[in-house]
Amino acid sequence: VQLQASGGGLVQAGDSLRLSCAASGRTFSSESVAWFRQAPGKEREFVAGISWSDSRAYYADSVKGRFTISASKNSVYLQMNSLKPEDTAVYYCAADPDWRVPRSSYEYDYWGQGTQVTVSS
Repeated sequence: VQLQASGGGLVQAGDSLRLSCAASGRTFSSESVAWFRQAPGKEREFVAGISWSDSRAYYADSVKGRFTISASKNSVYLQMNSLKPEDTAVYYCAADPDWRVPRSSYEYDYWGQGTQVTVSS
């Protein structure tokens, strides 16, 4: 499966962005699809994930209440509200056949190319 992430940009603190991850080459059925992010000098971290089979969503504590992950057809979205400068990172979407939404990036087999999100203060 090929993943294409888009929607990043430069915004001010408090603004919103919506990231999209479009899949091609295969139709999602029972996979986990997640968003990770990586800031300069830091490890890639789990942001949010969704189980395609039951639409159950999971979030990192740092984004709970501000970010919402959703899925439609063969795309996954990340609505990011009340953005903070510490949300600045390259955001990646990833997919894995494991329906349990792993939190570790090492568990994911398929990755999009990343989209830059920059939040100014």
